[in-house]
Amino acid sequence: MSKIYVVEEEKEEEESGLLEMGLERRGRRKVGLSDCLLLHGLNDDVALTCLAWASRSDYASLSCLNTRFNSLMKSGYLYDLRKQLGVVEHWVYMVCDPRGWEAFDTRRNKWMRLPKIPCDECFNHADKESLAVSSELLVFGRELLDFAIWKFSLICQKWVKCEGMNRPRCLFGSGSLGSVAIIAGGSDRNGNILKSAELYDSKTGKWEMLPNMHSQRRLCSGFFMDGKFYVIGGMTSPTESLTCGEEYDLKSRKWRKIEGMFPNVSRAAQAPPLVAVVDNQLYAVEYLTNMVKKYNKEKNSWDVLGRLPVRADSSNGWGLAFKACGKELLVVGGQRGPEGEAIVLNSWSPNSGVRNGTLDWKVIGTKEHVGVFVYNCAVMGC
Repeated sequence: MSKIYVVEEEKEEEESGLLEMGLERRGRRKVGLSDCLLLHGLNDDVALTCLAWASRSDYASLSCLNTRFNSLMKSGYLYDLRKQLGVVEHWVYMVCDPRGWEAFDTRRNKWMRLPKIPCDECFNHADKESLAVSSELLVFGRELLDFAIWKFSLICQKWVKCEGMNRPRCLFGSGSLGSVAIIAGGSDRNGNILKSAELYDSKTGKWEMLPNMHSQRRLCSGFFMDGKFYVIGGMTSPTESLTCGEEYDLKSRKWRKIEGMFPNVSRAAQAPPLVAVVDNQLYAVEYLTNMVKKYNKEKNSWDVLGRLPVRADSSNGWGLAFKACGKELLVVGGQRGPEGEAIVLNSWSPNSGVRNGTLDWKVIGTKEHVGVFVYNCAVMGC
């Protein structure tokens, strides 16, 4: 059988293990069916599309098949291809006990343990915050001498220390959109409350200072909605809470103050507002009543929807996660039962509506014998 060769590659490129597997069409050798590089009987473009649709929980196993698959997984190309094809899987990353981070595949109901962070003991035992951006999980905390940020990359499957912020901080509001994230407010190492904000670009790993907010605030929450970044809630002093919100327009690079956007008064003992955005609609938890509310953009007000599947009032909102998970709202919290303590993941789709003041929460996962307190939680879709 004759084979078609359009361009003859240099031998060292062909043996590099990167396969050129469609990563770049320029200079790539076109092959006949008998020359397929990844899957027998398929040319490389078709094979790559098939692999992009495969569950990413299988990627670790695929990388062990041979050096070519290993190089493919480490290149990160499949995650770029998944974005182009619109393939998204949402995994929940959380810490519920001292053993470290775990990931939950919501599609396969599968738990996976991440490697331990190679940090000092101070970071392990200090309070931490987390954020998922693109295919990275960022964990913010304090080491012995200063603040530190550790990053877990899905591509490299390991933890590396991330470049620090220009103004290191804790107790900030944060949110991510695509490959970027914004951190706003918080407290510096001396306890000063900040009004500054920074943008993180996961493509470069760099931090960029943004214009200051109108108000300094800590213990606040951040999120993206309609392509803009918002900060709500928090304290502007140890005794003074904020009910105004702020909107940052990435195009004009300006902040807009929104009076009365979050009327629930924050207190120093309370967790930052539990908020989540699904389909560009904002939802929040009211701790005292354990109710879920929806923000009315036109009226700048909140409508009560229904009750949480777990209690938030008993610990002032701490130890509970309220996140967006694709088209659904996700509540991650602990419960005690006859078989002991467990962390339960409940989801509700706003598209299903509200029936007689009740939200149809469904249990999508359970983790036994890990306590009842969720220390950190982030949802990554890629």
